[in-house]
Amino acid sequence: MSKLKYILFIVLLSGCAAVPPTDIHQPLTARPPVEPPPPADGAIYHVGLSQHPYFEDVKARNVGDALVINIVENTAASTQSSSSANHAGSIGLTAAAPVGLGVQLNNGASLSGNSTNKFSGAGASSGTNVFTGTIAVTVIEVLPNGNLEVSGEKQISINQGNEYIRFSGVVNPAMIQYGNTIPSTEVSDARIEYKASGYLNEAQVMGWLQRFFLTVLPF
Repeated sequence: MSKLKYILFIVLLSGCAAVPPTDIHQPLTARPPVEPPPPADGAIYHVGLSQHPYFEDVKARNVGDALVINIVENTAASTQSSSSANHAGSIGLTAAAPVGLGVQLNNGASLSGNSTNKFSGAGASSGTNVFTGTIAVTVIEVLPNGNLEVSGEKQISINQGNEYIRFSGVVNPAMIQYGNTIPSTEVSDARIEYKASGYLNEAQVMGWLQRFFLTVLPF
């Protein structure tokens, strides 16, 4: 029994330290392929080997090269709508009094009715997202058109919690700025994540049993 308790304790600890899942393009890093040594023919330039220009800034261009992403995301959206409907109707019926039954009614019989149906609704929503920071990513693939697929992760451990900043996207080499940097607003198919793990983060998450009752209970 004590051994079973020990196993359960280890499982719980591993669950608390689990890395949060990600939607970022995998892998998060890549190593450049090993290049063959240049032929010993006395030449300075060899076709087929990666060359870096001598008169321009060093920029990411090959698998394994690093690139600095300046995250400058600031988005805002809002929407507002309203609708209304109105329907009304009436009906009336009048009939003469029956004669020949031994009783004569002086007043006729009448029937009338009306109905009214009204509906009105309104809705509004707004959202704001601000995310700033810097992260270095790695070129994991060079696409056939020359664009660079990049991905990277930054992990920060503070006391009993871990914070993960992840980024991936496709970079046009022509958009890379001085210092081998590029803003996130110029990265296509960008995916940015900021997640955390640890007991501080778990204290802010609703338990699975509470989520179950919140979903199924009508009140």
